[in-house]
Amino acid sequence: MHTQSDTAQVILGRGADYVMTVKANMPTLYRQLKNLPWAAVPAVSSVSTDHGRRARRTIKVALAPAWIGFAGAAQVAQLRRTVTKKGKKTVEVVYLITSDRDADPATLAAWVRSHWHIENKLHRANQTLRRLTTLRPRCGYGPRACWAWRQRLSC
Repeated sequence: MHTQSDTAQVILGRGADYVMTVKANMPTLYRQLKNLPWAAVPAVSSVSTDHGRRARRTIKVALAPAWIGFAGAAQVAQLRRTVTKKGKKTVEVVYLITSDRDADPATLAAWVRSHWHIENKLHRANQTLRRLTTLRPRCGYGPRACWAWRQRLSC
């Protein structure tokens, strides 16, 4: 989901809540979230070990400041992912904004993680079908048609 105030208004207008990732393509909002006093906010962490790596996810959630200026913003969050794979450590910090006033840190973290799980499954299937369209021998147009229909249905 792209983080736009208009999109947030549509979601809120339908009686739902949103959780959106704020990226650097929204520089003002990103800078505002980055400059919040995150050191004073309590953190909730979880660790997972799968696919030959160890990942620690730490989330800090705070009420959205009144000056944030994003449609329906109730809470903001900082999610830090520290992944260690083959002795190499990478750290990624992501900022979130949500309209859900009652979501606790663990719930927000689970929503974000499950979203990426779904995204990865969809993209993998899409890439597999696209790869199949390049296989010409004895395939005819079947794989290409399948890929085209999948593209059409996922819009």
